[in-house]
Amino acid sequence: MTRLRWGILGVAAIGDRAVIPAIQASETGQLLAIASRDESKARTKAEQYGIPRSYGSYQALLDDPDIDAVYIPLPNHLHKRWTIAAAQAGKHVLCEKPLAMNAQEAQEIVEACAAAGVHLAEAFMYRHHPRIARVKEIIAGGEIGQLRAIRGVFTYNGAASKGDIRHVREWGGGALYDVGCYPLSAARLIMGVEPEAVTVHALFSEEHDNVDMMASGLVEFPGHVALTFDCGMWAAPRNELEIVGTEGRIVLNPSFLPSAETDDIAVYIGDFSRREGPYGVDAYVRQSDQFARVVRGEELPAYRPEDSVNNMRLIDACLGSARTRQRVTL
Repeated sequence: MTRLRWGILGVAAIGDRAVIPAIQASETGQLLAIASRDESKARTKAEQYGIPRSYGSYQALLDDPDIDAVYIPLPNHLHKRWTIAAAQAGKHVLCEKPLAMNAQEAQEIVEACAAAGVHLAEAFMYRHHPRIARVKEIIAGGEIGQLRAIRGVFTYNGAASKGDIRHVREWGGGALYDVGCYPLSAARLIMGVEPEAVTVHALFSEEHDNVDMMASGLVEFPGHVALTFDCGMWAAPRNELEIVGTEGRIVLNPSFLPSAETDDIAVYIGDFSRREGPYGVDAYVRQSDQFARVVRGEELPAYRPEDSVNNMRLIDACLGSARTRQRVTL
């Protein structure tokens, strides 16, 4: 089997925590190169993880003919520029969430990748975990009855972090971009339809370049079902998804960042409850392998690139509602 040869643009912490180990542990991938604008940082990271090649610029990595695909964990405002540059260099692209700064940028990215004939995926790794498919199966089977509500929370306290790119408004900082995108994408995935309207309240902090450090909202879907969510970078840590039906409910806790020991499903029906799992699965590895199989023509994409445009459209509406303090229809 020919392994997909990966390069990474940037030395962001998410690479250390998850993506570098996932590619190296995958069945399908080989991590061949890493780039940074600071060549010494790239070289240090390459030595740390046994990556054969390092580059002192992103373009130099894109010019490497041996690289098949790139992972882009750069700040949000750089996603469009470097995803399109990668596509034009003939590289397949796995880009960190959110795909862009707004829906228009996301659409331009999708069109550029389609024109170049490369595979594009947004790095929502949780969607590749088998428990997501199982949750959809439980709902479709009618065990929890008719769907009535979805609740999602994702918060942490990073307010004291100095020099954090998530605290820079022009770079795409803020809680909705960073963690709110998870419950928003999950609700759309569970519902299988696009929302109709949103109402969001947010804390725009002057201490943090007026990015939304906390946001709470209501997302209205067809069929009288709504997502209630909150997300924050200045709150106690929480990470949970609850799906409520007429006869029962499903809880994922933690929901969006499970470990192999905590990736189970809790199902509550009346006075009875059960747990399924843990599955012991690394969603980042699953994401890497699915990406490679799509590139090799062995599988269809689990999620079409247009899904990223629709999620950005929802994020745009949430930010618009929070800034105007008005309900926004989609």
